[in-house]
Amino acid sequence: MQRVLMSGSLAGAFLATAAIAGFFSWEASGATAGGKGGYKLVPHRAVYDMKLGDKEDNSGIAGLAGRMVYEFSGNACDGYSVNFRFVTRFQNTDGGSQVTDLQTTSFEEPEAESYQFLSKTYVDQELVEESRGTAKADAKGKTVELKEPSEKSLQISPEVMFPTEHLLKILDSAESGVSFIAADIYDGAETGEKVYSTTTVIGAKAPSNVEAGTENPDASLAGLNYWPVTVAYFDPADEDATGELTPVYQLSFWLYQNGVSGRLTLDYGDFTIKGKMAALELYDESDCNR
Repeated sequence: MQRVLMSGSLAGAFLATAAIAGFFSWEASGATAGGKGGYKLVPHRAVYDMKLGDKEDNSGIAGLAGRMVYEFSGNACDGYSVNFRFVTRFQNTDGGSQVTDLQTTSFEEPEAESYQFLSKTYVDQELVEESRGTAKADAKGKTVELKEPSEKSLQISPEVMFPTEHLLKILDSAESGVSFIAADIYDGAETGEKVYSTTTVIGAKAPSNVEAGTENPDASLAGLNYWPVTVAYFDPADEDATGELTPVYQLSFWLYQNGVSGRLTLDYGDFTIKGKMAALELYDESDCNR
């Protein structure tokens, strides 16, 4: 069951995520420029209770419970910081159980000039995977300098996006009525050497029927519009003989116009994980005149 957290960039999904660096962090504000399209990313902390959704008989999973915490801070002048943690307890059909703990921190400079990351995965309190490094953009492209799991340098395409850079593209596309985006994403997950291909489908803006204390605990969601969004993550190394790719997983959620996300669904093919917001705290915004 380790594949749940290690078969792709789960943190990046919320940061982009990644990810989970974040679908959960922007506010539409035409008066304050915080990114493309004049949007400001709002600092906040969101907590989600996670549980098992649909599953196939061959999934091997009998039960699942967990919690995800996502904390975002910064602005377009100083850069963006993300702290992300996702702890899950799995029960298999043989009666055994396993606790996985994914912890990620990252910092992305304005205009995607550089991206620093540290990601750790624990299984039953034992560290099984760690990546740490910095990716920098220059006139020639983007260079990754890894420190963990080993020291290594690698080049990635200049078209590859960092997580917050991708986030702003999604928001700008949503407001512009664009319903499909294809992009390659680097977030330093797993060994720090992978670039994931993604496709994002953005549904039509819809009025929210959320009431305070039901779907989400924050009253500010009541009456807000939202977009239904689905992001599929692909590993190019998994391409079959016909050139087809199957998603490693898909993340679906409601993206509210104040930047908060609800109704999370992680789809791994033979099972899904559902997320419901348990707490939301909006932080004071730092000044930025950009």
